[in-house]
Amino acid sequence: MNETSEYLFDPIQNELLYLHRTTTTYNMGTFYHRHNAYELYLFLRGNVNFYIENRCYHLQRGDLLVLNPEEMHRSFALDKNEYERITINLKKSYLNRLSTSSTNLSACFDYRPKGKGNIVHLEEDELQRVLQLAGELEQCLSSSDYGADILGNILITQLLLLTNLTFQNTDFVATDIMPELVRNTMDYIECNLTRQLTLEQLSEVMFTNSSYISRQFKKHTGLTIRAYILSRRIELSKSYLIEGLSITEACYQSGFGDYANFIRSFTKMVGTSPGKFVKYGSLL
Repeated sequence: MNETSEYLFDPIQNELLYLHRTTTTYNMGTFYHRHNAYELYLFLRGNVNFYIENRCYHLQRGDLLVLNPEEMHRSFALDKNEYERITINLKKSYLNRLSTSSTNLSACFDYRPKGKGNIVHLEEDELQRVLQLAGELEQCLSSSDYGADILGNILITQLLLLTNLTFQNTDFVATDIMPELVRNTMDYIECNLTRQLTLEQLSEVMFTNSSYISRQFKKHTGLTIRAYILSRRIELSKSYLIEGLSITEACYQSGFGDYANFIRSFTKMVGTSPGKFVKYGSLL
């Protein structure tokens, strides 16, 4: 993957995207990315590490993950064992329509610290219930029968209710296996995002050779450090724009020194220009 292709926005076009996939490719992995939609991810089998922000988890059958649009993540298959999972991507506007004033179906995605509390583990009977609902949903989505769309909405609502209740009642804590060097590098970048950041600085702070830091970071994120810094600055600029800062203020306060580069990078990574994001951001 070359530097120019290391952009992290993977847009979801439909309000609902359901995928049930099985792959057998060794080292099959994505680089850190995010979507403009919520994601439910159910792991079924394989030998897979899953990265969320600065954490990494080795998945077990029945692990159910929730990801919001701001959370960067990646999966990585460690061998040629079959890797099977179900992913359901849901636009915020769609969840809003299904929710009520007393039942917010996006709660499990939103009401927790960023990059934390993303995983619950389903016992086999709970897993079979989720698989039953998912299988019925898959049939509805491929059907043109009368009422299939309404039944699909009902099934999604049931899945989301089950997911929210499971997250509310769990005491499961997943084991984080992210290498300390990579986690510390991410944390340092986050704390110094608006300052000038160089590999030489990171090498001094981590007391580690800069080439080794770069290799380990790319190995576990799929990204160069430069691309990762760019992505975090874009995310910071988005929060500033939402708060009401001008595009120019958001550019420089999020660590960019070049306005034209900011506009170009923002548009490519977010999928829309800063101006359109300000106008339509809540609908994206």
